[in-house]
Amino acid sequence: MALTRFLFATSMLLLTFLVIASASDYGSAPKPKVDDHDTPKPPKVDDHDTPKLPKVEKPKPQEVYAKQLPHIIGIQGLVLCKSGLKSFPIKGAVARITCLAEDEYGYETAPFSILSGATDAKGYFFATLSPSELQDKWKLTECKAFLDYSPFQYCQVPTDVNHGITGHLLASYRILNTKKIKLYSVGPFFYTSETEPKSTPNNGY
Repeated sequence: MALTRFLFATSMLLLTFLVIASASDYGSAPKPKVDDHDTPKPPKVDDHDTPKLPKVEKPKPQEVYAKQLPHIIGIQGLVLCKSGLKSFPIKGAVARITCLAEDEYGYETAPFSILSGATDAKGYFFATLSPSELQDKWKLTECKAFLDYSPFQYCQVPTDVNHGITGHLLASYRILNTKKIKLYSVGPFFYTSETEPKSTPNNGY
């Protein structure tokens, strides 16, 4: 009887140990504490170390042709002497170019003139008017070419052939791109040895 009680008590004790062991296996194990100092952190990236794409320059539009320097105005013509039915060139004659302009406010300026170079042996003259010779912000509105001087004392009476007295209006021209010249042609103008009344231009300057 005593042996039976001993075996029963021993069995109960072993069963208790088994239950405790099983409970410890299914229980959650305590988590180890992790110090913040031990946690790896991503490295700081400095803006200066960040690679940047190179800047790409945008293609510039082609410059407008109007932005180029304005053309110089050129005036060419002939001065001849008319004697009877014959005519011949006058060397050393001079033509005058007179122009009107508007100022920056749209008001008409007083007429101003330039003289051509003296004619050559063929009676050819040439004159130029550069935009740099105009007052700031002036705009040419009209120019005319006139006879001005003849060195030939036997042929000094001007005639109005081709408006040598009243003024040949500069209207049609051609462009000389290589020289940047807007070239006008006038005349030919004539002097004569005959005594003629010098007419006063009605629409001249």
